[in-house]
Amino acid sequence: MLRKLYYLLALSRERHFGRAAEKCRIAQPTLSNAIRQLEEELGAPLVERGQRFIDLTPEGEKVLEFARRMTSDFEALTSAIRPGDGALSGRLRLAAIPTALPMVAHLVAAFARRHPNVHVILTSSSSQAIERDLQTFELDAGVTYLDNEPLSGVTMQPLYSERYFLLARRRPEWEGRTEIGWAETAALPLCLLTSDMQNRRIADSSFKMAGKTVTPAIETNSIINLFTLVRYGPWSSIVPGQLLALLPPGEDLMVLPLARPAVTYVVGIVYADRSPPTAAAKALAGVAARDKLADRIAALTQEALARHGVGLER
Repeated sequence: MLRKLYYLLALSRERHFGRAAEKCRIAQPTLSNAIRQLEEELGAPLVERGQRFIDLTPEGEKVLEFARRMTSDFEALTSAIRPGDGALSGRLRLAAIPTALPMVAHLVAAFARRHPNVHVILTSSSSQAIERDLQTFELDAGVTYLDNEPLSGVTMQPLYSERYFLLARRRPEWEGRTEIGWAETAALPLCLLTSDMQNRRIADSSFKMAGKTVTPAIETNSIINLFTLVRYGPWSSIVPGQLLALLPPGEDLMVLPLARPAVTYVVGIVYADRSPPTAAAKALAGVAARDKLADRIAALTQEALARHGVGLER
């Protein structure tokens, strides 16, 4: 039964029998027959079929919900009772908001050093999608905002505070400045993240507090795109300080802290608050604490900003 539930999960993700079979490393007829056997055992159709996969039936959606719980609980159980030296194995499904990606590599590298037998699947996702996928057992853990749009039903491990900076082409009239207001920034041609990203909603809220409404010239769901668009185009952008530790702006660009209002939000690890917790997720939070990654990330960010004459209090 459990094996067939894994096949159903793969089919729901891929929405294609051939791709689902490939992900499960089996032949397509094997997967199709297993799904039919599951339907016979449960006495209900689970999949709408034509010449190809159409959708799950209402009964299939109900079974899918139980499949996510059962497979997640089974993986947690096997981790808890596995004999031997206690070395962690299996997989860690981790998603991070785009603004956290510059720092996530430090977290994953530290985790991989301590748990080399765990296969890590790292994706970029919005904060809303991370919350949803934790609830539906599609993820083991996420790296997202902890305090702007508070999450429910999760355990949290803070990593760093995200502060916001204007990244723009160097201007003679800005030389010597130590900050810039959100209201003044609103007059610039901006490239910002798309509105489904919480970072964009933070920016919109900050502009609103400054009495401004902004329509960006360009929207993207990639934090790297923000950097390259500023470097090679006429636009400015709002970026977290952590990005500058990965991509130094260079002499043609400048960085100014955004003020009036001064905005800071905490980013950290989250995983579903349930018993027992996913072993890989709990181990990830443990690595962050033992290796003092919060201090390391803060130091890296300070060093990057200091190179551009910007101070950042810890």
